[in-house]
Amino acid sequence: MALRPVHVNIKALDASAVGRFWAEALGWSAYSPGVTTYVGPVGGLVWPDPVVLGVDVVPVPEPKTTTKNRVHLDLATTSAAHQAQLVARLQALGATAAHVGQGNVPWTVLADPEGNEFCVREPREIHRDTGPVAAVVVDCADLGAMARFWGEALDWTLHEVTEDRAVLRSAKGVGPYLEFLRTPDRKTVPDRVHLDLLPHPGDDQDAEVARLRALGATDLDLGQGDVPWTCLADPEGHEFCVLAPS
Repeated sequence: MALRPVHVNIKALDASAVGRFWAEALGWSAYSPGVTTYVGPVGGLVWPDPVVLGVDVVPVPEPKTTTKNRVHLDLATTSAAHQAQLVARLQALGATAAHVGQGNVPWTVLADPEGNEFCVREPREIHRDTGPVAAVVVDCADLGAMARFWGEALDWTLHEVTEDRAVLRSAKGVGPYLEFLRTPDRKTVPDRVHLDLLPHPGDDQDAEVARLRALGATDLDLGQGDVPWTCLADPEGHEFCVLAPS
């Protein structure tokens, strides 16, 4: 048993507007199957997508705080010219420069129209086949504990664990990476961005949730009420949801 990430969940005051931004940013389409705005590849809604992680933008009444998100997206580029063009296009769409203490780095840090930070990475060979999203990046303090938890939780392969970074990717070798970065700051506010996970066909949602609790996940009450998904937190308190098979 193991779970697969199926999309990145972003909370927004105006889910439609933020969804449209991300659709334009990634070159994908925005779909509105219900109260959320789902962003995925063009050609019609396919969920779960067999390769990419979609973006599901969920309306909430609270604006983002000024605290930096501990989960963000890194966007891939193919050349220095592409990086510059993408940054300019994103700013024309409503992105703004963001300062998170990054210093002099080869990537560009931006924020979407509601302040969710993301990075436009410099071209890297490792990102040449990821699609527009190079990685989902999670800040953490105890890299070893996070690598152990998420390596057991997911059906993705653990590619690298160093003193400062742990990297996972789908065992099929497709789509974005999941990166955990050691950072000095600690989680202080609820996550504005999180992963949603899905059991494989034939696997039991309750059994998967029980397995995650045994690995160190804790139950999370966000006022979600009676819903078909289960809200949990990883060992450092990052929220995530286990969805019901559909």
